[in-house]
Amino acid sequence: MDRLIYTSLTAMRGSMARQTAIANNLANAQTPGFRADMAEAQSLWLTGAGVGARAMSSEEVLGADMRAGSITSTGRDLDIAMEGDALLVVQAKDGEEAYTRRGDLQISSSGLLTTGDGSPVQGGQGPVTIPPADSISIDTEGRVWIVPQGGDPENPQEVDRLRLATPAGSTIAKGLDGLFRVKGGGILPDDPEARLLTRSIEGSNVAATSALVDMIEASRSWDTQLKLVSDARDMDSATANLMQLPR
Repeated sequence: MDRLIYTSLTAMRGSMARQTAIANNLANAQTPGFRADMAEAQSLWLTGAGVGARAMSSEEVLGADMRAGSITSTGRDLDIAMEGDALLVVQAKDGEEAYTRRGDLQISSSGLLTTGDGSPVQGGQGPVTIPPADSISIDTEGRVWIVPQGGDPENPQEVDRLRLATPAGSTIAKGLDGLFRVKGGGILPDDPEARLLTRSIEGSNVAATSALVDMIEASRSWDTQLKLVSDARDMDSATANLMQLPR
């Protein structure tokens, strides 16, 4: 019975991993530019004497759903949405270069331009810093324009240009912080032809209804495996009782 128990146990772990991924997706259903986690199950065949016919179940997050989310016009000067597969270059908390589709840009108290989650946005000269200004705008090519305090509104000045990278030909992976990085290390090449949709923002690509259905399926899978463990225990007890010698 131990074979059934351990096989069911691995399936239960897989259901837990799937539930975790689904819960994370649902929690970020309203996060701008979020890409849903994709969990996938696979069989792991054991090798060795007496276990050649046994297979364990493994389910884990293997990637992200890179389909685009819906784009909404907001009218806000610092909201941007990337066209095509372009990625915005940001600085991760570890100081390394990373990439995101999140376009709800903010200006910190120190003038640093960041995404909504606080990641510094990278420009041609490093992190983009905005000096005190009466107004700020971003054009379709990613150039940041300001009207300095007391300046002429008809004569804006260019501060920097946002770096936009292309993942074409490279394999990228999503980290626990929600940012993308090149798998195995390295950086993506800049894409000078990338364009932005200004005063607009791309939403999450999580379909809440589908995610809820997946969560119900994962919960039922957990219940099924739990019942198998219970049945294995009952069969083990019944077998032990049969083997007892009569007094």
